[in-house]
Amino acid sequence: MTAPMPEKTIDILSIGEPLMELAETERGGERLYAPGFGGDCSNVAVAAARLGARSAMATAVGEDTFGQAFLDLWAREGVDASAVIRRPGQRTGVYFISYGPDGHDFSYYRQGSAASLMTPAELPADAIARARIVHASGISQAISPSCTDMVFAAMSAAKTAGALVSYDTNLRLRLWPLDRARAIVQAAAAMADIVLPGHDDARLLTGLDRPEDICDAYLRLGAGVVALTLGKDGAMIATGDGKTVIPARPVTAVDATGAGDAFDGAFLADYVLHKDPVRAGAFANAAAALSVRGYGAVGPLPTRVEVEAFVAQG
Repeated sequence: MTAPMPEKTIDILSIGEPLMELAETERGGERLYAPGFGGDCSNVAVAAARLGARSAMATAVGEDTFGQAFLDLWAREGVDASAVIRRPGQRTGVYFISYGPDGHDFSYYRQGSAASLMTPAELPADAIARARIVHASGISQAISPSCTDMVFAAMSAAKTAGALVSYDTNLRLRLWPLDRARAIVQAAAAMADIVLPGHDDARLLTGLDRPEDICDAYLRLGAGVVALTLGKDGAMIATGDGKTVIPARPVTAVDATGAGDAFDGAFLADYVLHKDPVRAGAFANAAAALSVRGYGAVGPLPTRVEVEAFVAQG
């Protein structure tokens, strides 16, 4: 007799590396770096939680001040951190944001971080079994070979548990060469039900330019839904039934850090409610627009009330 599936008590389980954020600011004529929180998959988990989803993180943090800061953040935001590992003697990754005439620039200090040491043996099997959607990204895999394998194992476990797999192709060429990124990301996207690429990254990963062609490439790999973000041109939502372009919502942008993560978290938080990808895409487009009106990745993430009010303005 087959054992019953565990109750789905997690809407979105996000697997990836949290990074302490230090963002450039000015005070009294001096350049300072103000602390905040980052890491794409942590941003997704927080974004989804603020929008009402039952979200959770699966990762590892150091037994250090920054690791504790993330545990405190997730507790405040209502993100389930029961699958988070604390590593004594290890450190949590850090990145700096600097601003200039061409926008923001990132400097990372993450090599050998607690999250990068995760292995398939540390797979959070219980959390995966309780999740409706398991989300990871190209960055989740790029931080180390063991994390590459761990994410593939998580995707396989999610499918066995009846969860949807969500994957953001998020490309960071500082972490791995393009040829390796192409091979790993394509293999991961082929296991995903929902693929969430950004246009600039997708052009490098697929060798294609037209949004329609990029969406078709990921649909052919097996995705049921592709939500391609297009920056100032909005987003394209593609399924086997067709493609819909959702225009960008004009706002006064201050900092685009984490806008793609805001889109992902909002898309998944809305999609899990009704399984309508176009409706979820419109909601996510609005949430991402709101997220660029303040500095940092987490601070400006909107609530559902704020997004719905923004959408109601037309």
